[in-house]
Amino acid sequence: MTAGVLAIKPPAMLSRTRLALFAFVATTSVALLAYADMKIAVVDTQRAMMETEDGLRMQANLKKIFETKQQELDTKQKALESERADIEKQQGILSQDALQRRVATWQQDMVALQQTYVQFNQELQAKQNELTQPIIEKTLGIIRRLATQDGYDVVVDKQAVPYARSDLDLTDRIIQMYNGGAAAAPADGGKTGAAPAASSAKPAAASKPAALPKAPAAAPAK
Repeated sequence: MTAGVLAIKPPAMLSRTRLALFAFVATTSVALLAYADMKIAVVDTQRAMMETEDGLRMQANLKKIFETKQQELDTKQKALESERADIEKQQGILSQDALQRRVATWQQDMVALQQTYVQFNQELQAKQNELTQPIIEKTLGIIRRLATQDGYDVVVDKQAVPYARSDLDLTDRIIQMYNGGAAAAPADGGKTGAAPAASSAKPAAASKPAALPKAPAAAPAK
């Protein structure tokens, strides 16, 4: 049996689907954008969240958790590689039964390691969701507040439009307001709507781990 690649997936910050649920835009129909008297702005919602002090701290925490667990799995993986090599060296020495027992034990250990990998990825995703939710809520509240304060009719995610003038971009202001302790507007205190697609920014990831060791060759028939 040949093993697959064992590599914990670094936490992707926010998927397009997730941002589509939370990032702020006005409910106004896209067709209304043609009206010249509408005041429009854009926000890179992904960057606005991830480049706040809380967002950077959250990414650093997740990266530390990721790298610590990856090191643990790498150590176990190397032990399996050594065991596989030893089993293959012993094929001509061990009895058929002894060889089969060692192969079976090795395969069980490998399956257990793969299950640990899957479980940790699930735990890491849950932790990411836990840490990002407060950042999402506060960022969107500040966008609502700024839109109401400055009279914007529509605020769209920057990644949803092919072009926007730089003077329409509120991203840096949102980050500054967030870091400055600005209070967020109530969820029903401004115009809200479904969010557009978001950017694909990600936190720094650990180096790519090695592949799982190959399963030992089958014992020769006697």
